[in-house]
Amino acid sequence: MIVLPAAVPVEPDAGTARRWLLDELAKPAYAAAEPTPFDRAVQAFLTWFSGLFDVRGASTPPVLLAIAIALVVAVLVVALLLFGLPRINRRSGVGALFGDDDRRTADEMRRAAEAALAQGDFSLAVLERFRALARGLDERTLVAVFPGTTASAFAAGAARAFPAEHGELRAAAELFDGVRYADEAATREDALSVFALDDRLAAARPQALETV
Repeated sequence: MIVLPAAVPVEPDAGTARRWLLDELAKPAYAAAEPTPFDRAVQAFLTWFSGLFDVRGASTPPVLLAIAIALVVAVLVVALLLFGLPRINRRSGVGALFGDDDRRTADEMRRAAEAALAQGDFSLAVLERFRALARGLDERTLVAVFPGTTASAFAAGAARAFPAEHGELRAAAELFDGVRYADEAATREDALSVFALDDRLAAARPQALETV
């Protein structure tokens, strides 16, 4: 029987060991796991930024921390001056309008009012055009209309922006309530008065803008 000699442990010299290590690290598996330059940049930024607020460390002087905070505040102030306060997307929350779930735009309501007027349904024309008036001012962010806002409350808010139309707004709100809740029949003249009021307000500038 032939006896094979026991395996002798390989003990490479320093140069060979270094070459073997470099060959191993060059394999695709190690290259894929290596962080990209973008990863390193993000990690470096996060480390620096978190270090600004590490009160235990002495690497960031208080003056540098104050300057960093001041720069952030300055950027926010400039953004507000240039672009103004962010507005809530009103269309995303539009729904309830004087007790009805109605997501139409003001222009869509105006077209419905015109169709009702042409068909001789003056009561529906009043309802549709008053809703269009309210939705139009809400879309212009002049008068906010929320679920539960009544016609009279809307008229009072609109009168603050258009004080010259205070009487007409109150009369239109009373007409709307009478038709909507008391089943009162509107006349053609009633409908035309609401139409005219909506047209005037759509073309008018609110009081707050005129005094600037």
